[in-house]
Amino acid sequence: MPFMTSSDKPENASAAPTGVAAQDWAQASAEPQYRAAVVDLLGALAYGELAAFERLAEDAKLAPSLVDKAELAKMASAEFHHFERLRNRLTEVGEDATQAMEPFVAALDGFHRQTAPSDWLEGLVKAYVGDSIASDFYREVAARLDSDTRELVLAVLDDTGHAEFAVEKVRAAIDADPRVGGRLALWARRLMGEALSQSQRVVADRDALSTMLVGGVADGFDLAEVGRMFSRITEAHTKRMAALGLAA
Repeated sequence: MPFMTSSDKPENASAAPTGVAAQDWAQASAEPQYRAAVVDLLGALAYGELAAFERLAEDAKLAPSLVDKAELAKMASAEFHHFERLRNRLTEVGEDATQAMEPFVAALDGFHRQTAPSDWLEGLVKAYVGDSIASDFYREVAARLDSDTRELVLAVLDDTGHAEFAVEKVRAAIDADPRVGGRLALWARRLMGEALSQSQRVVADRDALSTMLVGGVADGFDLAEVGRMFSRITEAHTKRMAALGLAA
């Protein structure tokens, strides 16, 4: 997913890995419920990357210049590469990638329909703010995964190198017309609410994934930690809003 930078990431550093987090895939996947949770996670991520590719390619049509159009096309290409890595990994572990993605199509497509940008600037804010909220969520989950899966997940969530591009364009637009800032701040708050709701719906609908998160599989989150996790995600969102020159 696009636009993550090191300063954006939630501050969730922890001690040396223990339990499943200290195992590789061959060891951890012997537990059927853990395997099912990881397949769900990779399926959700894969469809998220495919949808991001489609959306960025579509948003490029709104770009005000050829330079901007090319920049979005470059971002879209990076998203498709991430999708391919996830699809290939699912195939490597003996899973059908299409079947793994299918349960998440309706929720993710619904999110993108409800948050379709009306112009170029809204598209940039959605990519920088909206997608990064999802990235924060998956980074939190990655800390509880086996070493092989964790490495892949963090790699596909890595910054595609365009956060600076989004921040520069949005801040320039606000400088040129301060009224734009109020509209984009409202838009970003809406994205925050929709993204958190969508993440919670996805987890709630998938038993293995939700069980892993609330502590029923290996080293999952307990309920108190889930609350702290969403607090960290909210804090990271506030920092991104400040980078854009917007009020959270």
